[in-house]
Order: sequence, then structure tokens, then C-alpha cells
Amino acid sequence: MSSLHIISGGAAQGLVDALRGSIYNETGRAVEGSFGAVGLMRDKLLAGEPCDVLILTQALIDELTAQGHVLRGSATPLGVVKTGVAVKSGEPQPKVDTAEALKAALLAAKGIYFPDPIKATAGIHVMSVLKQLGIAQQVAGALRPYPNGATAMKEMAAASGPGLIGCTQVTEILYTPGVQLINVLPKKFELATVYTAAIATKAEQPQAARMMIDLLAAPAAAELRRSGGFE
Repeated sequence: MSSLHIISGGAAQGLVDALRGSIYNETGRAVEGSFGAVGLMRDKLLAGEPCDVLILTQALIDELTAQGHVLRGSATPLGVVKTGVAVKSGEPQPKVDTAEALKAALLAAKGIYFPDPIKATAGIHVMSVLKQLGIAQQVAGALRPYPNGATAMKEMAAASGPGLIGCTQVTEILYTPGVQLINVLPKKFELATVYTAAIATKAEQPQAARMMIDLLAAPAAAELRRSGGFE
């Protein structure tokens, strides 16, 4: 039996991975596809990559629905994901709960790991925060961008040396071994993004796609969503 194809923002990868067994039991299909920066995932869909289930920001789902790429009425919100700050597990945790504390922590960092500053929601936001703090040029040499937040966190976990800091969506931090969430960004710089699942217009298996989305959004998965960073 053919697989269920998913194109998803990296924020939902941990949740999907945790429910793969349930999805298979319910639909009889394994899940395969792409996870990454939402802008890149949108481009994959538009380029014709097979897709049954699409998980992106609510804004992008709305845009793609209007363009006819998403089945109207199929969108189901999974929750709000905030952007947080992380260090390697076991490392000292700097204060980041105010603009001043965040600025000091970023200036002191030997490396700042974050997702694509052009295609990823959190990466675009990190660059905006650095500019608002007035330190974009001062920290330029410490920036370590990666295609998505999950990869950025894995690379930070594997990197040697102290004083590294990461900034991406909390879901990508919580699901990565070897890194530890310190806190979400200060209220002034908060990024709270609604992630929504929907069925692609060209889905080959719309019924199985609906079953998968219902599992991801089900009350039974509420604790799994919450522990993985969805609010």
C-alpha cells in the first residue's frame, strides 16, 4: 500500500514522529515526506512534490487555500508554537527573560544557532530581533544558520566548546536530544505561530489524510502536543 505523503514545517516533525505508529494503525499507511522551513516547504508543494497532508503556518495555509492548492474546509489548527532560546544540555543557562538579558546572552555567545533567515519563520524572526536589539553587526561572526530549526539544534548539540546558544521554535528544541530550552523569547519579541494541518488539493489519498489530521489534532494527543511545545 502506498505511503501518506506529508509536507510540513519543522515545528510539527516531533509530533508527527511520535504518532507514526498510531497513524499507521489507523490508516494502514506509513508517513513519508519533507520537513523544514515553511517557505521551502511551500516551494516544494508548488513545484509539484507529492502531498496528501500539508502542515504550515496558518497564514501560509490561508494563502495556499486562496490559490487553490489546499482543499477548502480541510484546515485544522494544531496549536500555537512560540520561539525559544536554548543551550546545550548541562551548560549554564543565561537569563533571557528581558530584552537586556537576551542582548547580553547573545553578545556573549560563541555561536548562535538558528534556522534559515530567509525561508524559516523563526529564522526571519531571529534576524529581526537582532536588528531590534541593535547587535546584528556585532554578532554577525557568531551566526550559524541552518536550513531549519531541527538541523540547527542537532548541529548545536554536536558542536564542541562552551558558550553556544540556539534560537528556534520550542517544538524543535524540545524534540532534539542534547539541547535544553531556557525560556521563550521576552514578551516584547514574542513570536507565537499557529500551525495548521490541511489536505492538499492534489492529494492522492484524501480520506487517509483526513484520518491522519484528525489523529494529530485529537483530544487524545493533547498532552503529546503540549509536551512537545504546542499551546
